[in-house]
Order: sequence, then C-alpha cells, then structure tokens
Amino acid sequence: MRIIKLILLMLIVMLGAVFAVLNAEPVQFNYYFGSRELPLSLVMTVALGAGALLGMLACMGLMFGMKRENIMLRRKSQLASQEVNNLRALPLKDR
Repeated sequence: MRIIKLILLMLIVMLGAVFAVLNAEPVQFNYYFGSRELPLSLVMTVALGAGALLGMLACMGLMFGMKRENIMLRRKSQLASQEVNNLRALPLKDR
C-alpha cells in the first residue's frame, strides 16, 4: 500500500512538472494595486489552490453543524438506552 501511495505521489509530481513546462509563457496578472508578469502555470496553480481552500472553508460550517447534531443524537441515544435499562431492572408486579 505504501508503494502505491509513493507511485501515485510521484505521478502527480511528474504531471505537475509537465504542466509547468507546457505552460511556462508569461501572462499579465492584474490585481487591485498594479500588475505583474507571472508564468501561466503559477497563476493557474495559485488559483486552483485558492479555490480548494475556499471550498474547504465553505464546507467547515456544514461539518461543524453535523458534528454538533451527531453529539446531540448520541446523547439522546444514551439517555434512551439508560431509560430502557432502568425499565428492564424494575420488578414486574402481578395484578
């Protein structure tokens, strides 16, 4: 399994290197305070990284809400289990 991960990592690095070589021409990058010439591969990599980071941040609120709900449901489940165990422990009365 470790070898497969290493091979996949090396494949991704090689693809990244090929991507950088094929997209090495400079492009004009304009931002609020000026502009700068940067390699296209760098601009695209930074944009991809920023998009992935923003996507993860957007999902964090949803994940925290689910964790909170999971904790609440576990507590309810424990209370229900304790109640069932308490009811089972009560002696039966004949009428």
